[in-house]
Amino acid sequence: MSARPAKGGGRWVSVPPERVHAWIDGFADRHGPFEASGDERVVRLAAADGALAELHAPFPPMPAGPPHVSRLVAHARAERRVGVILVRLGGYAAGVFHGGVLVASKVGSRLVQGRTAAGGWSQQRFARRRRNQADQALDTAAETALRVLTPHLADLDAVVLGGDRRAVDALRADRRLTPLLALEAEPFLTVPDPKLAVLRDTPELFRAVRIRVVDPL
Repeated sequence: MSARPAKGGGRWVSVPPERVHAWIDGFADRHGPFEASGDERVVRLAAADGALAELHAPFPPMPAGPPHVSRLVAHARAERRVGVILVRLGGYAAGVFHGGVLVASKVGSRLVQGRTAAGGWSQQRFARRRRNQADQALDTAAETALRVLTPHLADLDAVVLGGDRRAVDALRADRRLTPLLALEAEPFLTVPDPKLAVLRDTPELFRAVRIRVVDPL
């Protein structure tokens, strides 16, 4: 599990689907009996001592109605086929997961030179060359995503994006990716260079239940 401060108070905790029920039991042990409520995206636990937990389901919407805890756990633990596209300038990865298992993937990189402090015509030529390299890298990333994910398109429940937001936003302009991007789901995965090990670890991020915890005053 990981935790970080939440805007507006409290803290965010990320819990693997397999541990959600145990986390809720621990919440009850720490704060006493709770009342559960919720909708298609969030289940709220209001404890007797004033503590609050908001459990945000991955891949909403959930089925509506009580019992709220059971439906959240079942929804979070469902086996889904998810496509992942990671892009950073010069690096890319694409994969298809069934549950937490990587069933298809490809990673790679293309040279994109760093910025230079030189001036004049030299700097302008360098900037043009760098733009061309960046465009080629993004085109290769798009082609890789198409090659890996398109054969699974009919079976995909969602597509999750990640890496560098500017690079991903530039990738969105490629119309070849429209059918895949139509399945885009949160969260955006902020990850380092998209190596194979990074790609393999992404289910820990996109399958997690995000919980906002507000402790009693």
